[in-house]
Amino acid sequence: MFVQIDERPKFKLRWATPLLILVMAAVALFEYSLDTKSQLRFMQHWGAVPEKLAAAVEVPDRHLLTPITALFVHIDLAHLLGNALFLGLFGLAVEKVFRSRLVLVMFLLCGAIANLAAALLLVNKGAPIVGASGAVSGLIGAYLFLFPSASLGIVLPLGLYFHFTRVPASALIGLWFLLQLLHTFADGSKAGTVATTAWLAHVIGFIAGWSLAMVLKPLLYSNARARILQ
Repeated sequence: MFVQIDERPKFKLRWATPLLILVMAAVALFEYSLDTKSQLRFMQHWGAVPEKLAAAVEVPDRHLLTPITALFVHIDLAHLLGNALFLGLFGLAVEKVFRSRLVLVMFLLCGAIANLAAALLLVNKGAPIVGASGAVSGLIGAYLFLFPSASLGIVLPLGLYFHFTRVPASALIGLWFLLQLLHTFADGSKAGTVATTAWLAHVIGFIAGWSLAMVLKPLLYSNARARILQ
């Protein structure tokens, strides 16, 4: 008896990254439809405000969820597009290794950890922390752990021309991480009076994502091997 074996890899829908981008875009459409004062109230309501978080620890209320809800609130269109671009680039790559639901959990967990750390250390306790930067930084950290020898394409402006080249991901991400550290120390952990995307959140998010990938990858492959041997 002959058995036909399909050696083609099965298609796996990577839904976590597109879903997160769609939610961010939907929230932005609503937020940017508001007038300026209403937008500020929106950020205060859904952003992670350190003083409100501290009060919620003593008397639990909805503000305990704001380290997560803040991930989907952005100051302006440039802030949103930057986070969506890097989320698409690194999130889809991480989903090649981890399941979509695990990437979704990583995004939310890294973002919440980053926002909580920033809320603890920022000087201005009344300014809301907003944006997905900490969560996206977590996926960048996971990407670096999962693909340490990968290369990233960049476009270099050379006078009137543009040159496409590939650079080791470790070098490019390492430079990016160094810039986040420099901005963190230069900023002095001070927040703005309206809203802030804390540089510190980028650093903490990156470390959290790298650490989670380091813990989860061996478990992922050990479970896959166990299923094969069954």
